[in-house]
Amino acid sequence: MTQFNEANSVRDYIRDLVQSMGVQFVPGSALSRRTGDVLQEEAVKASLIRLNPEIETDPDKADEVIHDLRAVLIAARTSPQPVVANEELMAWLTGQRSMPFGRNGEHTTVRLIDFDRLDNDSANHWEVSTEVTFKQGRVEKRFDLVLWCNGFPLVVGEAKSPTRPAYTWIDGAAQVHGDYEKSVPQFFVPNVFSFATEGKDFRYGTVGMPVELWGPWREESTEEDAPAKIGLAAVQEAVEGALKPPAVLDFLRFFTIYATDRKHRKIKVIARFQQFQATNLIVDRVLRGKIKQGLIWHFQGSGKSLLMVFTALKLRAMAELTNPTILIVVDRIDLDTQITGTFNASDVPGLVSTDSRPQLQTLLSQGARKIIITTIHKFGEAPGVLDPRDNIIAMVDEAHRSQEGDYGQKMREALPNAFLFGLTGTPINKRDRNTFMWFGSPKDEGGYLSRYSFHDSIRDGATLPLHFDPRLSEIHIDQEAIDAAFEELAADRNLSESDKTTLSKKAASIEVLIKSPSRIAKIAADIADHFRAKVEPEGFKAQVVVYDKASCVAYKEELDKLLGAETSTIVMSKSRADSPDWGKWTPGAEDLAQVVARFNDPADPLKIIIVTAKLLTGFDAPILYCQYLDKPFKEHTLLQAITRTNRVYPPKKTHGLIVDYLGVFDDVAKSLAFDEKSVQQVISNIEELKKQLAPAIGAALAFFPGVDRTVGGYEGLVQAQSSIADDAAKDAFGLAYSIVTQLWEALSPDPMLAPYRDDYRWLTDVYESVRPSDITGRLVWHALGAKTIDLINEHVQVEIPQGGEMIVLDAQTIEDLMQGKRKDISREEIEKQITARIARHLNNPVFVELGKRLNALREKYADIQQSSLDFLRQLLELARDTVAAEKTIEEVPREDQGKAALTELFEALKTDQTPIIVENIVNRIDEVVRAVRFDGWQSTHRGDQEVRQALRKTLYVQFKIRENDVFEKALRYIHEYY
Repeated sequence: MTQFNEANSVRDYIRDLVQSMGVQFVPGSALSRRTGDVLQEEAVKASLIRLNPEIETDPDKADEVIHDLRAVLIAARTSPQPVVANEELMAWLTGQRSMPFGRNGEHTTVRLIDFDRLDNDSANHWEVSTEVTFKQGRVEKRFDLVLWCNGFPLVVGEAKSPTRPAYTWIDGAAQVHGDYEKSVPQFFVPNVFSFATEGKDFRYGTVGMPVELWGPWREESTEEDAPAKIGLAAVQEAVEGALKPPAVLDFLRFFTIYATDRKHRKIKVIARFQQFQATNLIVDRVLRGKIKQGLIWHFQGSGKSLLMVFTALKLRAMAELTNPTILIVVDRIDLDTQITGTFNASDVPGLVSTDSRPQLQTLLSQGARKIIITTIHKFGEAPGVLDPRDNIIAMVDEAHRSQEGDYGQKMREALPNAFLFGLTGTPINKRDRNTFMWFGSPKDEGGYLSRYSFHDSIRDGATLPLHFDPRLSEIHIDQEAIDAAFEELAADRNLSESDKTTLSKKAASIEVLIKSPSRIAKIAADIADHFRAKVEPEGFKAQVVVYDKASCVAYKEELDKLLGAETSTIVMSKSRADSPDWGKWTPGAEDLAQVVARFNDPADPLKIIIVTAKLLTGFDAPILYCQYLDKPFKEHTLLQAITRTNRVYPPKKTHGLIVDYLGVFDDVAKSLAFDEKSVQQVISNIEELKKQLAPAIGAALAFFPGVDRTVGGYEGLVQAQSSIADDAAKDAFGLAYSIVTQLWEALSPDPMLAPYRDDYRWLTDVYESVRPSDITGRLVWHALGAKTIDLINEHVQVEIPQGGEMIVLDAQTIEDLMQGKRKDISREEIEKQITARIARHLNNPVFVELGKRLNALREKYADIQQSSLDFLRQLLELARDTVAAEKTIEEVPREDQGKAALTELFEALKTDQTPIIVENIVNRIDEVVRAVRFDGWQSTHRGDQEVRQALRKTLYVQFKIRENDVFEKALRYIHEYY
């Protein structure tokens, strides 16, 4: 009988795949080395002679190099992990070290690997070996697979059995990281990366990298619905992508960097597959030179800053580009700080971070061949073309924001022949037309050069899933008291009906209700309780996101009473309108870096940061677990905010948590929606829009015959206004201008707008000069707004519901929401069923109260914070409570009560279009649950797991009911009654 083990099923499979890529197989026992040697020194010497003319004429010089290499290897014996020695040897391997081998003792570069002829199989000597033994002192280890280049062991692999469920790639990775690297560190001094696989999944990491950070390798699929590869097919894809010789040398030169962590320890960072692939797509596009743009969407937290580092390093090394200039363009100072920090920590050479507009203009006009980090705003005063070269590559971070206004247009005018690549961490939906127009290429599938989505990043462990805990604050308004007090105020100040309408509308806005002192006090108390119970005990930290700066201060005051002043701080930007007392909360760059460092330190007492706009982008704090959200956001800004919590922080952190006080969950689902067809159409339609601009501007200017547009001041404005003096002319001009401004915004920042800029600004000035202003309303608000807010605050009560249902934002939930599954069950139908059941028991006080709850829910103040999802959730909770109340009046066994509850659940799903035999489903669930349960099963992991598996198999496989919410509700009933 054929046996499947790690050797014949996994190790040999990888060996044969590598061999098929032109690599020679040599068994470990046949290698030209002793067991105590790291290198195959004969092969190293041969490559030195072959690649270095100075050594070829005097082969004894090769021994001098090998002597120095041995010294680097020996240095690793005294370190717990060989990262420092690894960095030194990588410098030798990549041609960054020299020896005095030239004439008169001149130093010449020592070449150990031929990087110039990677397509030539004879350029370097590659071998793959199995069962390689290495002995260091009394310790002996044997490696399953080793990939050699010119005598250097560049890759180590560990294989595990695919048929033993107890073993996974994790065991192999732990063996490499926890055992081999520590007990025989010398062997890992030349290591580029290591990999581990059990024949199902393939993961790779580098020296000193914790196992939980090892990443997968996948090939990016252009087919949205392409099935994921599994088993040996997935391993084959990874081996052919990561272990082919050119890819290994690519990792060696461009995709491994050394940095210093927060504890000042040297670490080695290796690119994840999406960074590797996106960088090579960008470099390939630049080298081909035909398409000069591309859009890269890699989800928040998946490593865009490092992607730009790897791309900059590889572009700068391309000889064909003749020493290019790389521009990293961001739209905010905090992103500038984050990205500059990433580049600096990675010791990237030739880096300049611009401090001013003149400095940027000087660098570009002088043709500086450097990596320049700048903000988009520094292009604001660029005087036309600064550098016409075509070997300038700009990578624009958060591209959907960076190109707003005239800044993007100015950048394109200043660098007319540059390559422009837009990077974004949030999905760009069909409304974000500009971003696709100016970075997306019609040649790219779906508008993206590279795409790494929310689902991808969670699947690969690059980011964590997000869980939502909705705690929607219920605002109870004493309308009668407010009306009476307001009428008294209006009579006292003799307000007209128009003034009263203006005042009441503004005072009853969402801002006033969100910032109500009583509401802030109650939510702060809820935050403190939740933080002490769920966040602090786990060693995590939190962020509170609030409506505005004044709210930051209000929350800080309340939290100080509950948690102490040292627990929290505020971080906000500085502006002229700020209160003088807020100065201590507006840190400069150095102070902000210190605050972030304190927050990232688990031992520091600073545990909560309160913000409203700062630290919602460019803030990377893996220790941040929980975000208390009390500010309405939309689309990009919402996703950027909540994904602060999705960074990996082993070993305890399994997800990021959003405690939601305003009901943003539906908006999250909508902002992840993506319409590729409309995007493709947008990219294709740009030329049509360009053709429409000149006629539209001409039509708007036609309202001003004979007006000299070069005349400024009041003389020119009087001329223009006289041409549209009557209301009909003003309205017609307003319509014409609106067409111009929509086209302008759609086409910005295209350089083709430059010839029209003066006309557009003139039309805009004229339009603004005749647009009516609401002066009366502003004066009334200025005089009485504060009194009206106080009046409302006196009559507003807030309740924070406890113990609500957790909503898990995982791939399945998002998919269901985006696809709108189970729309056949309407809220009206659920309401009707609840009403009918309550009506049967009108003499029972419990059901009278349930009826009141239903009426209150229907009439709830929904416009401000009631999402459709939350309304449905509360309705289902009421349905569950109604069923539970009915069960209490019927004395039946618990299991029968459970069957009744399940029956109600599946009856609610039944429609004419989806008939299901409810009795069969319930009986089958009852049967399988009784079969697998045991006493106390609810409180054990094994019991819960077995019941879950049995239920999922029954619903998903047997009855094809695959809605996750149905599964969860059924599971809750089983927990309760069985």
